[in-house]
Amino acid sequence: MTIAVDFDGTIVEHRYPEIGEEIPFATQTLKQLYNDGHNLILWTYRAGLELDQAVEFCEKKGVKFYAINKNFPEEVYDKSISRKIIADMYIDDRNFGGMPDWGEIYASISGQPLELKETKKGFWRRLFSK
Repeated sequence: MTIAVDFDGTIVEHRYPEIGEEIPFATQTLKQLYNDGHNLILWTYRAGLELDQAVEFCEKKGVKFYAINKNFPEEVYDKSISRKIIADMYIDDRNFGGMPDWGEIYASISGQPLELKETKKGFWRRLFSK
C-alpha cells in the first residue's frame, strides 16, 4: 500500500517553520509500516531548506520514504501540473474527525496492535530496573 504522510502536526507538533517535538510513536509506527512493506511518501507543504530539515529529522529517526512530495522517486517536479500525491491512504492531522493516535493508525492499517520495542533506558532507569 502507498501511504502519504504529512509532517507538521502529524509526525511532529505544529511549530512551522521550526521542527516541533515528535508526536508520540510517530516515527516508530512509520518505521514499522515501512518494514511491513508499505511505500511511504512524505507529503508536506514544506519546500527548500524547511523540507530538507524535515527529511533530515526523519532520517535521524530512521524513517525511510519511498518518495518526498512526489509520486515516485524519479518524478521530476513540473510546475505546470498538480503536485497532488496519488496514494492508497493519507495520514494528516487535518483529517475530518482529527488525527487518531499512531497506535490506532497502525492497527487500522495492519489489523494488529503495534508492538513497540523499548528504547534506550536512561541512567537511573537502568540502575533501578530489574
